[in-house]
Amino acid sequence: MVSTQAPTVAEVVELVHHWYPLQTAEDWDAVGLAAGDPGAVVRRILLAVDPVEQVALEAADWDADLLLAHHPLFLRGVHGVAETTPKGRTLATLTRAGCGLLTAHTNADVAHPGVSDALARALGLRDVRPLVPSGPPLDKLVVFAPPEDADPVRQAIAAAGAGRIGDYDSCSWAVTGEGRFRPLEGARPTIGTVGDLERLDEVRIEAVLPRARRAAVVRAMLAAHSYEEVAFDVIELADPGTARTGAGRVGDVDETTLGEYAELVARTLPATPRGVLVGGDPERGVRRVAVMGGAGDDLLTEVMGTGADVYVTSDLRHHPAAEFLEKGGPALLDVSHWAAEWTWLPELAERLGAALGDTVELRVSTICTDVWQTRR
Repeated sequence: MVSTQAPTVAEVVELVHHWYPLQTAEDWDAVGLAAGDPGAVVRRILLAVDPVEQVALEAADWDADLLLAHHPLFLRGVHGVAETTPKGRTLATLTRAGCGLLTAHTNADVAHPGVSDALARALGLRDVRPLVPSGPPLDKLVVFAPPEDADPVRQAIAAAGAGRIGDYDSCSWAVTGEGRFRPLEGARPTIGTVGDLERLDEVRIEAVLPRARRAAVVRAMLAAHSYEEVAFDVIELADPGTARTGAGRVGDVDETTLGEYAELVARTLPATPRGVLVGGDPERGVRRVAVMGGAGDDLLTEVMGTGADVYVTSDLRHHPAAEFLEKGGPALLDVSHWAAEWTWLPELAERLGAALGDTVELRVSTICTDVWQTRR
């Protein structure tokens, strides 16, 4: 639903965390609201890859209320934020301008749609799937209830987090069958008499849930159920291999050569002095492409098993890249870290615009914050 009034910082944070959940970020990461008053009203949001001083000045000059950055300002511990340091000057610039700072980093990398999806779309990939699938482990709850309890139980477990599949919620399945039980001495049955075998219609209800929500969902189910002793199962589900989230992406492109595809990548991504570095025979055929926004040489082993003809990523180190090519792996295209991840910002702006409507003005920073600024 599109908002009809300007949101607060807290409301924007909640929206961003719904798309890019905090629990999906790497343990070492520092995502979320880094600065600003959660109650402040947001009328202008600047989007950028890096929260550096130059970008902070752009936010201040534009009178932005929030800077939404991909990279964290405080990724590692600091002992002070004096303006004698770059981080201190950046934070002071934002604070004096009344501009908050929100970061979505590795939680946005693995999301669907997220950073690697945006890079894959920009580079023309089709039939895209995660390079390394991920997602929360799932359970299935199966519970048996009298017909009059069925709707209350379904509503209770949905409110507790069960039954969410992709862009749908309140998903469940049910069938009616015959339940049997005999209340024994000491029981206080909702239905039936102590000592007598009881037969009645019962509804079998099934719903999936994130394993992390197991305890909360079971508590909600028991609270909504009228039976003294509830029959239910919690089944741990195997990974179905259909995850849409995860690190990197793999997809297909129209048949071309490595040299031609490298030219396409160079034309598509924002221009930087470093350009595109090519590892491999320019005449090599290319049909399948693997991509990873940001530094991606930790996924070289996984790329080997994808059938990709070329791997597009950033910050490849000399020795791992050389060994990868010597083993007969896909060709390599090393692109600007900033440029690859910048492709996500226009998509994020469009998504925010659809959610927030005309209540918030959005701007994507075009300041190139790539480390390599000149070339000789």
